[in-house]
Amino acid sequence: MRASIKTYLIGILLIGISALLTSCGNKVNSNKLTSELLPVDGNPLVSFRLLVKVGSANDPSGKEGLCQLTWSMLASGGSKTMTIKDITEKFYPMAASVSLIMDKEMAVFSGTIHKDNLEKYYAVFKDMLLDPGFREEDYNRLKTNQLNFVEKTLVNNMDEQFGKEILNLMLYEGHPYGHHEAGTGESVKGLTLDDVKTFYKQHFVQGNFVIGLAGGYPADFPAKITADFAKLPESFTPRLSLPPAHMPQGLEFVIADKPTPASAISMGFPVSLTKADKDFFALWIAGSHFGEHRQKVSLLFQKIREERGQNYGDYAYIEHFVQGRDKFPAPNHAREQQYFSIWIRPLANSNRHFVIRQALRELKKFVDEGISEERFQLVRTYLLNYTKLYAQTLGERLGWQMDSHTYGRQDFLAEAQSVLLKLTREDVNRAIKKYLNFDNVCVAVITQDADSLKNDLVANTPSPVKYANPNMPKNVLDEDVVIQEFPLDVKAEKVRIAPAAEFFQKAGLPAK
Repeated sequence: MRASIKTYLIGILLIGISALLTSCGNKVNSNKLTSELLPVDGNPLVSFRLLVKVGSANDPSGKEGLCQLTWSMLASGGSKTMTIKDITEKFYPMAASVSLIMDKEMAVFSGTIHKDNLEKYYAVFKDMLLDPGFREEDYNRLKTNQLNFVEKTLVNNMDEQFGKEILNLMLYEGHPYGHHEAGTGESVKGLTLDDVKTFYKQHFVQGNFVIGLAGGYPADFPAKITADFAKLPESFTPRLSLPPAHMPQGLEFVIADKPTPASAISMGFPVSLTKADKDFFALWIAGSHFGEHRQKVSLLFQKIREERGQNYGDYAYIEHFVQGRDKFPAPNHAREQQYFSIWIRPLANSNRHFVIRQALRELKKFVDEGISEERFQLVRTYLLNYTKLYAQTLGERLGWQMDSHTYGRQDFLAEAQSVLLKLTREDVNRAIKKYLNFDNVCVAVITQDADSLKNDLVANTPSPVKYANPNMPKNVLDEDVVIQEFPLDVKAEKVRIAPAAEFFQKAGLPAK
């Protein structure tokens, strides 16, 4: 019993020290390791989350994709003493693995293991990161996979993600965020194993690391990891000085032309806030009302899918969103710059113009009219309950703790429970007016016969909708008459068309 209490008290002390160090580390650069600890006495699992404050935005110009290839060599390659086959055979009976999460400003190496196998797992985990093998065969395999993803998979088989990535290019062309984490066809082909080794040596240093541990680990285990990773050089990668994102002037379209029976649409614009800002919570309610991810509470979901059966779903986000477990947002994709976006999942080509109109009309109504008191109360209650499900696993709890400190907060999810209750409908509507607009929007479309869509957009051609169901409700049909004529001010010079195969071959958008 005394040992258990001692372990608990040591854990609490380490959490406090960790939070202080991490909070300070976000404000000033440090040559030293920092840590995030979440001891859970009696829990049979231990979750690792080693966050590196270096992501694809740190790719050297002309070597886009180098960060992902380098970190992939650690997570999916061998160590000096073990091949990846050896590692897989060791992990298999432990039901263990090492996962890599990549984003613009950070990457995370993660894994969860039963405490009975902790020492065996950590011995391999440590060697993979601190003593990588950098074998030619691993390099060739992972580089080929990365190139195939950029040149083939993303463009040919992932239209929804393809549209999101085009939107990213529109917002961040010429910006450190302005390429997919996997790079471009041209840049990946030019990467060498020496590039990987140099990038590792330059950025795999103490000051770039946050060592995250959660669960029932021994009280002395964090000190052991810290001692091992303290062997890395005392250095850090300076924070990037990011230029502003591209704010569209009017409606700007990029259309990827490819033979497809359905059109995928993404639209958005930069927003000048993150989770660090006071207004985030008010805009969070607004975004949840307008387009909560994969939930019927979303207004767009109700109007486009439920009432009209156009597609599988329609959502909106006030920051970059990556889906984690189930439908919940994945932690550790924190960014210094964020954007508002609308995701229209693929729908019949015949209705693409109608739904572009409908989404922009709903956005205009949203900005003009704000949120009603009834919807405000409903969505706030929804968020208060839904966010309690965000951090159910050890890894998620640890990830959200890390994100909280990244944004200068102690506990974002706990703070949300108190802050959301204090907000009013007026606070939300003020945030909508301050941060959102409907006039200046980037729109990415994956579709066929792109010239026809461009002509219809520029000419403001009416776009009557076609339904498979002949018995649509009268109120829906009456609203459709208004939507099909809703004016969009689209200039011909603001519409760029390119064959789908030309995207992600080189940096930036294809030439007009």
